[in-house]
Amino acid sequence: MRRVGLLVALVALTIIGAPALRAGEGEMPVLFQEDFSKEGALERWEPTDAAQWKIGAEGDNKVLSLHERKSAYKTKVRSPFSFALLRDVVVGDFVLDLKAKSTVKPYGHQDLCFFFGYQDPTHYYYVHIAVAADPNAHSVMIVNDKPRVSLIGEPGKDVGGASFRTKGVVWGEAWHNIRIVRKVADGLIEVYFADMANPVMRASDKTFAWGRIGVGSFDDTGDFDDITLRGIKVEPAKDKQ
Repeated sequence: MRRVGLLVALVALTIIGAPALRAGEGEMPVLFQEDFSKEGALERWEPTDAAQWKIGAEGDNKVLSLHERKSAYKTKVRSPFSFALLRDVVVGDFVLDLKAKSTVKPYGHQDLCFFFGYQDPTHYYYVHIAVAADPNAHSVMIVNDKPRVSLIGEPGKDVGGASFRTKGVVWGEAWHNIRIVRKVADGLIEVYFADMANPVMRASDKTFAWGRIGVGSFDDTGDFDDITLRGIKVEPAKDKQ
């Protein structure tokens, strides 16, 4: 009986540590995996400002670290300053899983951001996960040749409908599981934070059907680890190359 109990505990721990995918999501091929333990891991990423990024460490564990808050990157429209894009991978539908940790003291706009549908500096989506929601924070945002705009209304509205967002999250000093789900045909964008059964945001938009993915922040710092990208690889349109 003791062995059975131990086995059950181990299975439960595995499930908690590795969030389960829903039907169909696990069928998409793994396009990229990285735990930053191997030399040269930073070379797979294209940063807006290389001086802000390094491979950091927590004990023996290596992480991708956005360690400098001030960025030399100049945006053409109001949009995030500090991010790094995965090189050479362009996706349509995808599921992005990773761990993330904020490394600034808590305040209303304390954030980390996750980028997708990136076609050029003024055409992309990003998810802004923050402590408190307002028109510019804790939402799914679009940059479409003008300053970023939220794709979701007031927090707590239309829960269970086409779009919603919670009132915010608690970053604290801990690592958190993050999942971003994109389904191009119906425009679905879902964002999960810690709880992989219940999204903290949902939006619907079909403006960008493909693009690169990335991680970063609007203007804070943070660490990223254990990144897995499942998706459908696509060739970008010639006018966006």
